[in-house]
Amino acid sequence: MIREKAYAKINLGLDVLRRRPDGYHEVKMIMQTVDICDDLTFEKREEPGIGFQIEGADLPADENNLVYRAAALLTEKRQIKKGVSITLQKRIPVAAGMAGGSADAAAALRGLNALFEMGYSMEELKEFGVTLGADIPYCIQGGTMLSEGIGEILTPLTAPPACHVVIAKPDIDVSTAFVYGHLQADTLSFHPDIDGMAAALAAGDLHGITDRMGNVLETVTVKEYPVIDRLKRVMCSLGAENALMSGSGPTVFGICKEKETAENIAAAISKEEPAAAVFVTGFVRRNAYGS
Repeated sequence: MIREKAYAKINLGLDVLRRRPDGYHEVKMIMQTVDICDDLTFEKREEPGIGFQIEGADLPADENNLVYRAAALLTEKRQIKKGVSITLQKRIPVAAGMAGGSADAAAALRGLNALFEMGYSMEELKEFGVTLGADIPYCIQGGTMLSEGIGEILTPLTAPPACHVVIAKPDIDVSTAFVYGHLQADTLSFHPDIDGMAAALAAGDLHGITDRMGNVLETVTVKEYPVIDRLKRVMCSLGAENALMSGSGPTVFGICKEKETAENIAAAISKEEPAAAVFVTGFVRRNAYGS
């Protein structure tokens, strides 16, 4: 049996440079692993094919799920005759802007590679992953990364200073396709200072990081879902250094110097938005997957 953790991510900064002729958006963003994870187990079985079950969420357990598709991709490439049983325990909120599905698919690529001793390198797994989803190459490795292109060009960055993160996912689901489809990339008046944030990370300057937090996708999502802006204001009013929407939303995170501040914010949000999924956690400040 092989066990893999699939860590969630947030975007400390997210910029969209342009929409490419092929329909993809060219991005420049800083991705950061947080200590919230799904768990996956992988076991060989004599019966051919992929047996897949999901605990903790009502999600499809077939070819409509990225985990299934990732497993199918590798087993077909290596013409694996034996079957595999996969169990996914969900903890990362679904449709949250935290790359939960991509993280699970990345874990499936790592897990199948280990289970059947395929010998693929991390770089090869990333090449397979980008054919399934733009965030998957990042999720294969995790940590603190500058992500460019459509998300597949990754440059390791210095991990942020130790701090505490409060994360709140309101009881709504946001379609990534809807957000990118309605983004007016050519008319954006604000672009976060991604290069300046990378320099602040290198200097270990938490204020330099938080002062530069920005996400251009908020121009679409916040208009549709005002609760996002309300959560940001609550976090900042109660002492967060700054707060931001992650990915295409609707999850909002706040960075705090003290754990007590993060816990107070989490309690306030849970009272105001009782249906929200709220976490107090931290950054995974090194590569989560040991490479």
